[in-house]
Amino acid sequence: MKVTALAGGIGASKFLVGLAGAMPPEDITVIGNTGDDIELFGLRICPDLDTIAYTLAGVVNHETGWGLAGDTFESLKWLARYGEPSWFKLGDRDLATHVYRTNQLRLGSSLTSVTDQIRCSLGIRSKILPMSDAYTPTRVATDEGEMHFQAYFVRRKCEPRVKEIRFDGIEASQPAAGVVDAILDADAVIVCPSNPMISIGPILAVPGVRDALRETAATVVAITPIIGGRALKGPAADMLRDLGHEASATGVARIYRDFVDIFVLDEADAASKPRIEMFCRRVVVTNTVMTALKEKQALARCVMEAAGEQQTAGAT
Repeated sequence: MKVTALAGGIGASKFLVGLAGAMPPEDITVIGNTGDDIELFGLRICPDLDTIAYTLAGVVNHETGWGLAGDTFESLKWLARYGEPSWFKLGDRDLATHVYRTNQLRLGSSLTSVTDQIRCSLGIRSKILPMSDAYTPTRVATDEGEMHFQAYFVRRKCEPRVKEIRFDGIEASQPAAGVVDAILDADAVIVCPSNPMISIGPILAVPGVRDALRETAATVVAITPIIGGRALKGPAADMLRDLGHEASATGVARIYRDFVDIFVLDEADAASKPRIEMFCRRVVVTNTVMTALKEKQALARCVMEAAGEQQTAGAT
């Protein structure tokens, strides 16, 4: 079975580790969010792409879920000494990734090409694609004014109230090479348990991506990032509420209702199953909390079994 996963952030990376352990990694294509990309110190930084790559390569800092294990921050300390902002934590070895990426982009390589070079260098067997080669940073309008998503998320620690989210230049962007084909040619497409507004939202906003999800013959499965009205990590629940959505798994399912075949619900929200079944073809209830490798792989197997059953039913 060929699987394509839409991914952004730590929750998605955890799930992808389980997925890569439950099926041949070569059969997985990851479409990563680049809406949270930022340019700092003249460098192009791609937090979600790097978190996905570091996690699949087994070199991520497991305590934080991002960055490289055992990294140091001497360069950042010296930048602060020169008066540069130090709120965005870039480790010394992590900086090498950003220097390499930026240099390759300046030499004319596409983000797709550079991402693949990084993937190969890290020994990752699954394919990783950026959602687009264009720079389309997420901007957040808050009660403190508009700011880059990373300023809201990291520097202000999600404290301002969100009024609006937009993706600069997204209307003029195009899917990266291979993105639409990965969706159309897959047997299953999985929307990872990521923030639907700022991790999956930018991917869906790239022209042609949402249409491909509606058109694909693949079974599209979405995993809830909200459990009991809360996100396990990050501002997803608060963002949903601030932007007028229901801060629940049901609210997330409604956002995806036009293209999702199966919605995966956590056991804690089993009572919501009948509501979601009113607008979603099938709802699967299971444990979605991934605290250890066995839970990650168990969730991945559950998702793959559900997708396989749907494919079999569709073929009869």
